Amino acid sequence: MPLSPPAPRRRLHDRRVRCEGFLREDGLWDIEAELVDTKTYAFENYWRGRVEPGVPIHRMRVRLTIDDRLTILTAEAETLESPYAVCANAAGNFARLAGLRIGPGWMRQVKERYGRTAGCTHILELLYPLGTSAYQTLGPWHEHMRRQAGMSEAESMKGGPSLDSCMAFARSSPVVRTLWPEDYREAESA
Repeated sequence: MPLSPPAPRRRLHDRRVRCEGFLREDGLWDIEAELVDTKTYAFENYWRGRVEPGVPIHRMRVRLTIDDRLTILTAEAETLESPYAVCANAAGNFARLAGLRIGPGWMRQVKERYGRTAGCTHILELLYPLGTSAYQTLGPWHEHMRRQAGMSEAESMKGGPSLDSCMAFARSSPVVRTLWPEDYREAESA
């Protein structure tokens, strides 16, 4: 369903988040993200002086190197633009994420190691789409490779989805009924 037409308005803020997944030559994976915040108007910043329209007020980049089990081997971050000079110091603490595994409950563990005064809110925010980007990078690639080896869609995705993680993967959905009939359950009556 499309969004309703907006009321007359003026754009003031723009946030761009870009995530990319890479298969390295050594068989590991790099998952990278960048966040850029800009304004459409000039404003004064105590530390930076005048910030012109379109000049980033925030620009952070992160890279997670992970293995096939989604275990973080190394975590790097950099702050290229920020409203305060001290913000760049938080990037050094990002390495604390090494050893965590992307999966259920991982953001709680991330916040324990990198949250609040140990980290940067904007770098932390990048980890939500970075986690799903890791799944979108590894899962479909492995499925593609299994299909290239002659497996059917159901066989190639065996054990693949996180059941009940979204509407499509609900145990009562037609997707699960078709691809994983052994996991299908009739919807409960309301």
